[in-house]
Parts: sequence; C-alpha cells; structure tokens
Amino acid sequence: MKTIYCIGELLIDFVAENQGSDLSKAEVFTKKPGGAPANVACAIAKLGGDSKFIGCVGLDPFGTFLLDVLEQNKVDTSLAQRSKTFTTLAYVSIAADGERDFVFSRGADKKLKYDSAIKKGFEENMVHFGAATALLGGGLEEAYCRYLFDALTQKAFISFDPNFRGDLWKGEEKIFVKKCMHFIEKAHLCKFSLEEAQLLSGEKELEKACAILHEIGTQIITITLGEKGTLISTPSLKQMVATIKVDPIDTTGAGDAFIGCLLYQISLLNDPHLILDDNERFVEMVEKANKAGALTTKKFGAIPALPGHDAIF
Repeated sequence: MKTIYCIGELLIDFVAENQGSDLSKAEVFTKKPGGAPANVACAIAKLGGDSKFIGCVGLDPFGTFLLDVLEQNKVDTSLAQRSKTFTTLAYVSIAADGERDFVFSRGADKKLKYDSAIKKGFEENMVHFGAATALLGGGLEEAYCRYLFDALTQKAFISFDPNFRGDLWKGEEKIFVKKCMHFIEKAHLCKFSLEEAQLLSGEKELEKACAILHEIGTQIITITLGEKGTLISTPSLKQMVATIKVDPIDTTGAGDAFIGCLLYQISLLNDPHLILDDNERFVEMVEKANKAGALTTKKFGAIPALPGHDAIF
C-alpha cells in the first residue's frame, strides 16, 4: 500500500442551522471539521488507507480540535504545523437540495512552511494537491508549488483537485486559471467539477474541455456531475460512470469522498501509474468512488459523513 500525502487547509466549518442558503439570516451555527485536503485524508484513512496530512492550524482550541479529529480518524498528523495565527474558519449555509454557500475567514492555513525533509517520503508514493486556499498566496502557496516539484522528482503519483470557490476568486478567475495550469500539466490524475472543467478549459462542451485539459498535460480526468455520475477521460477511454441514487441533505465533502476513495484504491496497486493501462479496473474504481461521494451527502458535515470500508466494498 502506498502512502498518500494530502496538502492544504484544515479548518472549521460553521454550518448554519435551518437557514436554507441565506447566510445573512443565519443565527445558529454548528461547528464541524473541514478543509478539502483534510477531508480527503480522512476519507482515505476511514477506508483503511495510509494518509498523511500536511497543513497548518492555529495554536488555539479550534486547531487542537481539528488535529484531534484527524487523529481519531487514523490520519497521520506528524507533518502538521501550528501557528500563532488563528485557525481558518468557513461559514457555510446549506439549501434544501444540499448545495452550499461559503464565506471564508482565512487564518493559519496560509502560514504553512515548506519542509524539505518531507521530500524523501514522497518517493514512489502518492501526493494529493486538493486545497481550496492553496493558490491564494502566503506560505501555503509557496510550499504547495515546491512540494509539486518534489513529488515530480521523487516519481510520486500526483493528484490535483482545484477546489474552485467562487467567493475566494470573484473577479480574479483568470488568475486562478493561470495558477492551476502548472498543476494540470504535471498531475497524473485531475478531479474536476463541471464548473471547474469548463472554467479551466474555456469550453462548455465536456468532450472539448477534456481534449484541452489533456493537451495541457494531465492523463486521467474525472469530472464529477452529481446525480448523473462521473465522466472519465484518458487517452484510451471516454465514459460516463453512473452513481447510486440518494436523497442528498448536504453535499459538503462529496467530492473529497470521491477522490479519497479513488486514491485509496489506486494506492493498493504495486505501481499506481499503471492504472492508466487498465480501463476496466479504473471504471470499477470510479463506480466505488461515486458510491462514496453519494453516501457522504446523506449526512451533515464532511468528515463525520465519510463512509467506512464496509459501506463501499
């Protein structure tokens, strides 16, 4: 089994209670652990995989709470850092269909410092770049880019999920696209939402979008399409993979559960890079990843809703 390093933010989601999708009217919030790469690390560990989290939280009760949650979920937090800056917060409202509205209050996640000693651990393992905040500047962005170089030199299997958040990039979408290009170019596997695939490729039609994204460099593309399933695209495979039907109550973490489950399965291979040559097996992996994403929407919160091994396999 390969170790999967997940790099980026770990934060508190304050979820509005009974307020539809209008944060301006919310009065009561429930504290939940979150942050896309942390969610992925937990998804992998809950399935029985070996995940390590690289990120920064504050030297405050929220930071302690978050690291405790990761450890309770069997994620290795030995590479996590603490900062005097407050832990990053996100305020989240959830509409009747499970869709979300975000407002971020960014803190300690941007204080991550690059650690050259980590490079050796990447050797022939897997590295997931899936932070929503990583390209917003600060130490995290610098570390993120340097870890990408390290992953390449160590022949790691590289996964990238841009995790675009409109509220964070309003009016600066072109900058976001430009910053993502290097990761799409170097990643072996990219996971996109419909919005991300269209934004990053500049194409509305998904077949054309995939062609452009492949031309940039990535070999394996998955585009998650909610209840429709997932479109997968490789040089030798173009296929829609159906998902199970559920009644979603909260879509928070569904994409993270998907990519976490997919990476977990790939980590079981002797050589993760060879998944590109086994279309039938890859389709089966995506079917299970779709199931993981769907089941996550049946509960509130990201990490608490992630399914375990028996629920998927």
